[in-house]
Amino acid sequence: MDLHKRSKGFTLIEVLITLIILAVSLLALASLMAATTKSNAYGGHITEATTFAQDRLEQLRATRWDSIVPGNFNDLVTGSTGVNFTRNWNVVQNGNLRTVTVTINWVDRTAHSIRLLSVMSQ
Repeated sequence: MDLHKRSKGFTLIEVLITLIILAVSLLALASLMAATTKSNAYGGHITEATTFAQDRLEQLRATRWDSIVPGNFNDLVTGSTGVNFTRNWNVVQNGNLRTVTVTINWVDRTAHSIRLLSVMSQ
């Protein structure tokens, strides 16, 4: 008779505790996914900004020495994600050397900036 009184299933309390643990775990996982998505987007923007800065440096390296004019210049480029990047470059001549500084600024949720520096000789 004792065998018939034994329950072979789960009690309601056990099921509720399990559901609560599962819900808390899924909420933690959801916040982790949101943080990961933001980090991936930021990494993509840095990659695009660096590529735009390198493009400008390569264009200046491919330009004849006489055609590179010292001064401050800027333009606006749009990335593949629709973010607008402001690209500034400054060329300073010091004898036979020209120092080129390329700065990229963009705003997604906050303002960001990167800077690349290169020195070219005649």
